[in-house]
Amino acid sequence: MVIARSLRALDWLNFFVANVQTGFGPFIASYLAAHKWTQGEIGLMLSVGTITAMASQLPAGALVDAMRNKKFAALSAIIAIILSALLLAASPTFVPVFAAEVLHGFASCMLVPAMAAISLALVSRADLGDRLGRNARWASIGSALTAALMGAFGEYLSLRSVFFLTAALALPAIVALRMIHYEPPPVVLRTSPGSPKLTPEGEERESLRELLKDRRLLIFAACVVLFHLSNAAMLNLAAGEVTAHMGDNVQLVIAACIIVPQFIVAVLSPWVGRQAQKWGRRPILILGFCALPVRALLFAGVSSPYLLVPVQMLDGISAAVFGVMLPLIAADVAGGRGHYNLTIGFFGLAAGVGATLSTAAAGFAADRFGTAMSFFGLAGAGALAVALVWLAMPETRTEHAAPEVEKPPVEA
Repeated sequence: MVIARSLRALDWLNFFVANVQTGFGPFIASYLAAHKWTQGEIGLMLSVGTITAMASQLPAGALVDAMRNKKFAALSAIIAIILSALLLAASPTFVPVFAAEVLHGFASCMLVPAMAAISLALVSRADLGDRLGRNARWASIGSALTAALMGAFGEYLSLRSVFFLTAALALPAIVALRMIHYEPPPVVLRTSPGSPKLTPEGEERESLRELLKDRRLLIFAACVVLFHLSNAAMLNLAAGEVTAHMGDNVQLVIAACIIVPQFIVAVLSPWVGRQAQKWGRRPILILGFCALPVRALLFAGVSSPYLLVPVQMLDGISAAVFGVMLPLIAADVAGGRGHYNLTIGFFGLAAGVGATLSTAAAGFAADRFGTAMSFFGLAGAGALAVALVWLAMPETRTEHAAPEVEKPPVEA
């Protein structure tokens, strides 16, 4: 009974956390563009958040691994996102925007591993693929509905109201988090100076040096860099272009560019989780990565702002695959070695590297060579990502995963 209630609360937590995160990204790009920021300036400012996340990913992952209370890590991240939204609403000038991006970058790198750790605490490792697919479905539904609401706020009230709404929507996320109950695993201490380090479950904890020698970890990290190098700037660049060349209904078009892919993610994510267990990780990764270069080339050739929405549908495919596969492959790589959240942090660091290069380079390329050439560069990065998955990425799925013994959670 407690398990079922906690899993339902986890559904709603994913829903409302996605609500909070939707207020960032393209809405910031549009907000700053409307206040006469250039594409290069916007790209640099968006990169501030990803640089912060890059610096925080590994320490945050290690911290979440070490913390028995994963809910506290998630709560801290949600509160930091509230503060960053309020800073953005306060003023579209350098200091508040810079501070908001730093705070949001830190919060994001805590929130992702904390949410994954809570999921793993509630289900067995063998069921993690299905659970991650369900997480992604609820998150995508939350993003889609909130994007519509934020688009309406931005269109009929003000762009600033989007960020006040973002802060308000974080409150139900905190309520859902408090409704999740699980029993933290017992801590097993080292019995003698020469004995190995143990995970909370009593398994031997492998050193970070050994983890970094894992070929699967390194190759997938390179795939993540290329994925985000291609993907991170795409919608932000398109949003800035729409704002510059379209007078009416601009916020509604941007909202639609977020909403439509999220419904595709909602439909595909559970299927992705199930098929990754049946087919393996590589076929699903190739499917999701192939959408990147196609989408970038279509963006380069789009002349009407209203055609952005059907092109952006391809983002739903890649987002569904990536959202489920990153924490699932992290679980494959970490196994029982006690570094699950650190592994997620390592992949998050790779994502930060790719996203930082993407937003900064695409912004400057658009200013100097035009938006079309910038999209061609993003398409090239996406093609390299597909090639790396196809030629070098090993399969990480284990054929016979050892079942875990479920422990009844307690009311806490």
